[in-house]
Amino acid sequence: MKIEEDLDNQMKMMSNNYNEFIGDDDDYKRVLVGAGARILFYPTLFYNVWRNKMQSEFRWWDQIDQYLLLGAVLFPKDVPRLKELGVGGVITLNEPYETLVPTSLYSAHDIDHLVIPTRDYLFAPSFYDIDRAVEFIHRNATSGKTTYVHCKAGRGRSTTIVLCYLVEYKHMTPDSALEYVRSRRPRVLLAPSQWKAVQEFKDWQLASTVPPSPSRDAVLITKADLEGYSSPSHSKELAIVSGSHVS
Repeated sequence: MKIEEDLDNQMKMMSNNYNEFIGDDDDYKRVLVGAGARILFYPTLFYNVWRNKMQSEFRWWDQIDQYLLLGAVLFPKDVPRLKELGVGGVITLNEPYETLVPTSLYSAHDIDHLVIPTRDYLFAPSFYDIDRAVEFIHRNATSGKTTYVHCKAGRGRSTTIVLCYLVEYKHMTPDSALEYVRSRRPRVLLAPSQWKAVQEFKDWQLASTVPPSPSRDAVLITKADLEGYSSPSHSKELAIVSGSHVS
């Protein structure tokens, strides 16, 4: 088994073992996994760099869609190359200690930078942050700009974002999106929480866009009311204002 996969499995086994003792204490798990992720960051990063140099099939990034790249953490030297590839936006899922390119360097190359710090190995971005990232990709694509989405290895956190984008704007099911991404980048690997986020993202989005019903104490006022009765005619344009804000 590959070293990186061994380390991933050891982190997940360690977390599962601690779950038997701490139950559902998510804060404790977050601290525990965070400490392990810090320890493993540079060993796994250097191992990935070595594989990228020694194995031609181990690509640092892969093209998922016409305007979408999925890959590993970027180095400063990568930024000019991305600009040549038409990248107009970068989404970083890394925490600060694993972020190697400052936003200022992206800005110097006219590349927008969206930062969504997410703990490695077992955690997924929030639905709110997933939605921000999906819309970021879509805005760039409609402008003919490519977005580069990355975490440390381009396997879990960043894949979560890419899958949700494919579900939302390419109308794929979660399963078909995962199968497609694996055909482009075979080593993607999602933690259970990340896969659950992909499966539930669409439902969350639908629930969050349901328009609220007017409150029972709402009152109707005309445009003339808003203008202090300065208009000689009574406008038929109506606005709904909650009665709790009317004095």
